Parts: sequence; structure tokens; C-alpha cells
Amino acid sequence: MPMTSPKTSPQTSPMTARAKVFCACAAALVLAMIAAIVPATAQFPAAPDDAAAAKGKKGAAAAPTINGNWAGELTQVGSPTPYKFELTINAKGAETKYPDLDCTGKLTRSGSSKTYTFFVEVITKGSADKGGRCPDGTMTLARQGDNLALGWFGTVQGTTVVAYGTLKKK
Repeated sequence: MPMTSPKTSPQTSPMTARAKVFCACAAALVLAMIAAIVPATAQFPAAPDDAAAAKGKKGAAAAPTINGNWAGELTQVGSPTPYKFELTINAKGAETKYPDLDCTGKLTRSGSSKTYTFFVEVITKGSADKGGRCPDGTMTLARQGDNLALGWFGTVQGTTVVAYGTLKKK
């Protein structure tokens, strides 16, 4: 009589399961951040320079400007220690600096709405692809009075990375 082996079903390895749970949690965090930011827009009055920018336009008020030098800390999901972050946005473009991680990046604006501005970030110094600590990613910004809410996500070796923070104008 021929011997047969019992059928085995493929099992998910613990690392794969953890990665799936992490990705699901990261996606839920991003959605929760967006859900929290939208109602907050009604709580913060426009900054004085925003009112000046809106003058001269008939009809709807202009969206708050995000141009300027901004600084604060970003918190990466799953990491206990936040890191310093600086952002410069002007007519020539936008740049990022991560002093604690020894990284810099260049932002390319990919779109905007009345409340949000979206960027793609390419790391120009300290890239994870070249042995550094910072991966390329995407960034969503929303002006809230004198603050700038920031949400960031990217991937490193197939793992989703999510960071968020609030920046203040320098």
C-alpha cells in the first residue's frame, strides 16, 4: 500500500502576520489622524498673514499659506523616541531636514485641496537605499493657525513606516 502524507495547509509565519498587523494599524492611524484634523480646522482661526493673503480675492477666501520655515518633532509609529524635523517651503521649492538622523530631502508638490497639501519626498542625503536612515516617502500637510500638522508614510524593505507631528513656524 502506498504511503501518503497528511495534507498540510500553508501557515503564515509570525513575521508576516506581524507585518500585516503593523500595516493595518498604520493605515488605521493615518485614517484616525485625518478624521481628527478635519474637525480641528474649525477650531483654529486663520493666522494674521493668512488674512492678508486672502485680501484681493473675490468670493471664497484663499487657503492658508504653508510657505515659511517650520520646525518640530516627528513621532514614528512603533518608535519610543521622536526626532527633530525642519521644513522649508518657498517659491523655489521645499526641503526637509532630519538633524537627529543626518538626512535631508527634497519635496515635490503633488497636489492640494482647500485644507491639505500633498508632497512626494526624495531623500538627497542619508537615503536608506544607500545605507542611511531615511527612506523616500509621501507627506500631507495641513495649516492650523500657527501650526502645521504633518503626516508621513513610506516603506523600507517592504515594511510600512508612518510618522506624524505638529510643526511651529520659526
